[in-house]
Amino acid sequence: MSVSISAAGMYALKPWYAERLAGVRALLVRQEVSPNVLSVAGIVFGAFAGVCLWWVPQGLAALMVAPLLAARLAAANLDGAVARESGRQTHAGSVLNEIGDRAAELAVLAGCLALAPSWLVLVTMLAASAPSWIALACAAAGLERPNGGPVGKTERCLLLGVLAAIPGSATVLLVVITVGSALTAGLRAVRMLR
Repeated sequence: MSVSISAAGMYALKPWYAERLAGVRALLVRQEVSPNVLSVAGIVFGAFAGVCLWWVPQGLAALMVAPLLAARLAAANLDGAVARESGRQTHAGSVLNEIGDRAAELAVLAGCLALAPSWLVLVTMLAASAPSWIALACAAAGLERPNGGPVGKTERCLLLGVLAAIPGSATVLLVVITVGSALTAGLRAVRMLR
């Protein structure tokens, strides 16, 4: 399968990534693992990544943060897919999925409070949530939910992995995440208004 990254950003890789997780997804469905367990697991992975950013020196932290963020993205992909394939989609599960995604990301970013000025981390948390707010507003209005963009969830995880790896990079990369997330939210808003 050929993979290309378009204006959708790394979100364009979602179908390819879902294919890579097909075996795990099938196993989870066979074992009747609750999709809600996967949503909660995503939050836990995000929280552990945040703790690692807080307590473990940059450089060494990447050895823990990168796999935790990869697991967080896998859980975010698998919870909905397992719910659909097992016929266990619920409104409560959908809400937990959305809350879980936000909570996991905010937990990771909270770990940056030990690495950068608190005002910058808080602004980054706000900006990183904005693309999801736009997407959820579109869905609430009955419109197609916009995804992707230059700095969506996957790109933010990648940037946080880089932040964990490079000592002294926190301020610059948080600014990149903030500006990129704001741009992503803006582009989604423009698509919504069209």
